[in-house]
Amino acid sequence: MKTSDEVRNFTVTADDDGIRLDRWFKRHLPQVGFGTVSKWARTGQIRVDGSRAKPDDRLSEGQQIRVPPGGDAPHKGPKPKRELTKAEIQQAEDMLIQQTDSALVLNKPPGLATQGGTNTFNHVDGLLDAYMGEGNEQRPRLVHRLDKDTSGVLLVARTPGSAAFFSKRFSGRSAKKIYWALVVGVPDIREGVIEAPLAKQPGSGGEKMHVDHEGGAPAKTKYRVVDSAGKKAAWLELQPLTGRTHQLRVHCAAMGHPIVGDGKYGGKDAFLTGSVSRKMHLHARRLIIDSPDGKLDVTAELPEHFATSMEQIGFDEKASDALPMRADPPPKSREEKKQQARQHAKTYKKSQRGPRRARGGTGGRPKGAGRKK
Repeated sequence: MKTSDEVRNFTVTADDDGIRLDRWFKRHLPQVGFGTVSKWARTGQIRVDGSRAKPDDRLSEGQQIRVPPGGDAPHKGPKPKRELTKAEIQQAEDMLIQQTDSALVLNKPPGLATQGGTNTFNHVDGLLDAYMGEGNEQRPRLVHRLDKDTSGVLLVARTPGSAAFFSKRFSGRSAKKIYWALVVGVPDIREGVIEAPLAKQPGSGGEKMHVDHEGGAPAKTKYRVVDSAGKKAAWLELQPLTGRTHQLRVHCAAMGHPIVGDGKYGGKDAFLTGSVSRKMHLHARRLIIDSPDGKLDVTAELPEHFATSMEQIGFDEKASDALPMRADPPPKSREEKKQQARQHAKTYKKSQRGPRRARGGTGGRPKGAGRKK
């Protein structure tokens, strides 16, 4: 937004309903620093519906914000839209599997990073300008990520408001994420929960995680064996109940069944013999999440190498529709526990009546005692 020498008036939109005043400035007037916002609020120059306002005040849709002149720092303005090549635009279009007013749902291919880093120039975040319409100043933004070699469902928010909405669902664990994985060997227990705390492995520069029962952060994964090929390999459904870095990869390796192609955590034991691809076989198959437009339930097709491996091993994709695995039953209340204990005691007493009678009836009195002769 350009520098202004006049008073500006804005109307709070539905997308900004409930956010703090200082966050509103960061979204819509990023060139106005927090210090300036605080000063204006302190001196009464910012008004919301004609009243003084504080930076942490929550806004409501339809309210009028009065912004005084000045305070702009043009060098902090939003970055211009990046010009993409035809190949990059095509790459972005090929990933898109669904869009709503609030979200873009992508099927990220393996080998493409979610965000940039050292010597990483081709990534999803760098392609998001392809989804901006003409005159649209709001750039889509990432709200979660997938590892570079993991494929599948990736959700992108189209507006700042929906980004905040989705971030809360992911952090609150209400989003259901179901992954497919091919692993080496077959777990003895066909369905269960892996609970193993994770921490960064010392000396790896934070690039590798390991199980750390003393100092690790809690990590929990549900798994189910969908099918198996002898003792050679298994096809798993995985549902992360926490969101630690490389969680599924470390947990599978920790139970002795590394994901096929994951040499980082499985070493040489992570590769199958024959013609099975050496790429990693971990795919975010399905995402179920609430959205401002209603519930989103999206499934992503397997990448070519994964689908080919499934066919070579003899697994039928139709054997799983990637439904969320059953949730743990809710904890019983104190009163329910008491009632259950009373019922158990009652059932136990009832079961003992027969044996007592067989032993001679009441009180354990000797047979024939008290009878008249």
